[in-house]
Amino acid sequence: MQENYSRLLTYAYNITGSYEDSQDLVQDVIEKYISLDKSGIRNETNFLIKSTVNHAINFKNRHSKKMVYGEWLPEPLSFDNAENKLIREQTARYTLLVLLEKLNARERAVYILKEAFDYSHQEIAETLDISIDNSRQLLSRAGKQLQHIKYAPDTADSTDTDILHQYHQALSEGDIPGIEKLLIDDIRLSSDGGKRVRVIKAVETGKKATASLLAYVQQQFLTGKPFTFAVFNHQPALCFWLGERIYNCHILDIDQSGLIREIYSIVDPEKLKRLY
Repeated sequence: MQENYSRLLTYAYNITGSYEDSQDLVQDVIEKYISLDKSGIRNETNFLIKSTVNHAINFKNRHSKKMVYGEWLPEPLSFDNAENKLIREQTARYTLLVLLEKLNARERAVYILKEAFDYSHQEIAETLDISIDNSRQLLSRAGKQLQHIKYAPDTADSTDTDILHQYHQALSEGDIPGIEKLLIDDIRLSSDGGKRVRVIKAVETGKKATASLLAYVQQQFLTGKPFTFAVFNHQPALCFWLGERIYNCHILDIDQSGLIREIYSIVDPEKLKRLY
């Protein structure tokens, strides 16, 4: 059973975007499986995967609207944390997890099964109890929503690290023109304070407005705070610390030309506690 745990957890996390909820979902599936009459179960692993995926879909449908300060963002994860039991190569990039929120739960599951786990439409149909044609339709709808984003979890490279350094330097100096130079014209900044921490603005767009907001937040809340660089969900991140906990985390999505096209600012302490 233990050998299936990481696999099941990875399926659940990709669908829900929450590690803690995924742990509860998988534990629930395993506990129910243990008490089942298994005489009619031909393949334990497939049965557990199907149960987990459908349990995660039901969970996502029930929790589709989340009341938080700012805009709800997925829980980021570090593969340097030994407690993280996800399968690295099959865990979605952070930007993809954010975009998956545009999809309904079943579209999301079909996309994840196809792109992350290389399922055929026949296998998807059997897992979700749908027709092969329905699987194809759901994948097509998901692809139209996600557009240019591909699943492949590219690991942050040295170029991303250089940009991360430039980004922090411009922030720390309050250099608004310097920040603007690092951003695409239609940059989008999203902030998630969770249920307890208020944020200045949920979403900001455009390089001038975004650079000004970043400089203001830096001056008011982040000046003098220790910082570290990291990689979360295959993407570069800048973390500001308050004592022994992360106070604010900026995860960057960097395009092929080296410009930042998305910034995800996470202040919710519940989503940051697993990054220490």
